[in-house]
Amino acid sequence: MTATTLAMDGPELDGDGPLWLQIRRALAQPIVDGSWPPGTKIPAETELTERYGTSRMTINKALHSLAHDGLVERRRKRGTIVADRAQQHPVFEIWDVAEEVRRAGAIYAFNVYERDIVGVDSEHGRFTGVGAETRLLWLLVEHFSNGQPVQLEERLINLDAIPKAAKESFRKAAPSEWLLKHVPWTQAEHAILAREARGRTAKLLQLRPGSACLVVERQTWDGATPLTFARLWHPGEHHRLVGRFEPRKY
Repeated sequence: MTATTLAMDGPELDGDGPLWLQIRRALAQPIVDGSWPPGTKIPAETELTERYGTSRMTINKALHSLAHDGLVERRRKRGTIVADRAQQHPVFEIWDVAEEVRRAGAIYAFNVYERDIVGVDSEHGRFTGVGAETRLLWLLVEHFSNGQPVQLEERLINLDAIPKAAKESFRKAAPSEWLLKHVPWTQAEHAILAREARGRTAKLLQLRPGSACLVVERQTWDGATPLTFARLWHPGEHHRLVGRFEPRKY
């Protein structure tokens, strides 16, 4: 594939955290969302240093992180190129409940019931890989399809990694939708559980206490940095998991 070189007029930095991480996020976002397709040549380090007003060491750190996570390839004499499989990262394996409801032709709505800044030892769930002093944003969100609850979302966001989430109102977009749009990530872990709905969970999902629920626990990372942990409750009778696969060839 012939590489297409980008004009260096973007993307912009978001102003959150260390400069190399801002540059990494700025370069990762158009790769993940498909604006920069595989084979696109990233501007040279000298151009990036001028664009972002920083040292080549800082630019190199950002590019090395992107290469480590498989988003770009760094080739001698050819420079840095968007990797062939960059858009096959797990972002396509994380479904957005808002999109799912709209795709079904229903009216989507959500409500943020709780919002608080908590520590890692809070009662709201596990979040592995973060330091003892890490601040977390706790959110309890209910999602609706045509006025009926379809998902209860319990979420923790690492504010050291995503500081702009602390000021986000989540009025126009639910946390899950906002995160998919604004926060690039490289790895996710899912655990799928069968749980009974009790107490507040049953009440918000309009279920009888003890009703079966499909629960997905998900944590995401950007490289080695933990980003979010979510526990997603779904009424059991409304959901099923389907997979298609082929036998392994020996």
